[in-house]
Amino acid sequence: MATHEHEITEPVDLCLPDGRLNPAARGWSRQPLHRANLRGWGRTKRWEYWCVTTPTHLVALTVSDLDFLALNTVYVLEFGPEGREFERTSIVPGGHGVRLPEVIAGTVGSPAVVVGPQRPTGGKVRIEIRGKDGGTRLRARCLTPRPPQGARGTLGGEEAVETVEVDLFAALPVGHETLSVVVPWSGRRFQYTSKHTARPASGTVRIGGRVLEFGEDAWAVLDHGRGRWPRSVDWNWGAASGRTGGHTVGLQFGGSWTRGTGATENAICMDGRLTKIGEELEWRWSPTDFMAPWTITSAGERPAVDLTFTPFHNRSTRTDAGPIANRTDQCFGHYTGLVRDDEGREIAVDQLLGWAEDVHMRW
Repeated sequence: MATHEHEITEPVDLCLPDGRLNPAARGWSRQPLHRANLRGWGRTKRWEYWCVTTPTHLVALTVSDLDFLALNTVYVLEFGPEGREFERTSIVPGGHGVRLPEVIAGTVGSPAVVVGPQRPTGGKVRIEIRGKDGGTRLRARCLTPRPPQGARGTLGGEEAVETVEVDLFAALPVGHETLSVVVPWSGRRFQYTSKHTARPASGTVRIGGRVLEFGEDAWAVLDHGRGRWPRSVDWNWGAASGRTGGHTVGLQFGGSWTRGTGATENAICMDGRLTKIGEELEWRWSPTDFMAPWTITSAGERPAVDLTFTPFHNRSTRTDAGPIANRTDQCFGHYTGLVRDDEGREIAVDQLLGWAEDVHMRW
């Protein structure tokens, strides 16, 4: 389904003075150009999600302001049968002290962003996202339970804790293009999302006395979101970054939530140049076996996307707490197949590390 989306090339306000979607904001851009001037409550959601991967481990940081509460989360996964996985979340009732900007930290004219408690104590999570010359600095600190020796999986044993510290830099090379798009359900329900893939990353993650190095083959992905959402929604999201077929490639795919809006969040970034895919993709997976291979394809005899995703780990969460109910299956794995850029060049994708997820959210 072609969307015939309009490319935005000048800065624009997301909202009109009365809070409705600005018609001039509909479309997509190759760099963040929307000022997300959301006001007040009314199903307003703001978040930053960063995931930085290496061939052996990953770390994800989430800061979200959901109107009635805020969530700060640190997630770390070490791959392999002997690897470790943990997740620590701090819930902030009313979102007090969590302030997310109208524009992405690190872009021209953007203020520095500091979110989370000033001094992490107990089980609290502190996350800092600051713009720096040439990119974005990601820092986090929390305490996490220490697992029994030789244990695998989510850490247990609250009586024994260790400090986790994240200090990473996500570079944004000059000329590197990213995808920003407005998805409009209506004049009062809409989402502005800015998805960044294949941003070179470096730094360290310290878990107790161990240090995980993020270096030459580390890549950062950003999901920056600002909008006003329906009460209940389903979505798919897939992303991957790395070197394959002689190129640096970033994959960004969405599904389900954009249908019927005239917008998509599908794109390929090859060597820093973005190809916008103006059609809905066909997602296939098993809802009873998320570890089975997934496929993501586009239409036509020469499809822009023809990929198989093979998971090796499912980060599965279920929440049903008052106003929020969530079912998330975020599978990490590898993409194989082919994609084509807007010049018709075919790029082989071979074991590109990333994820694919299926989410139902009531919030």
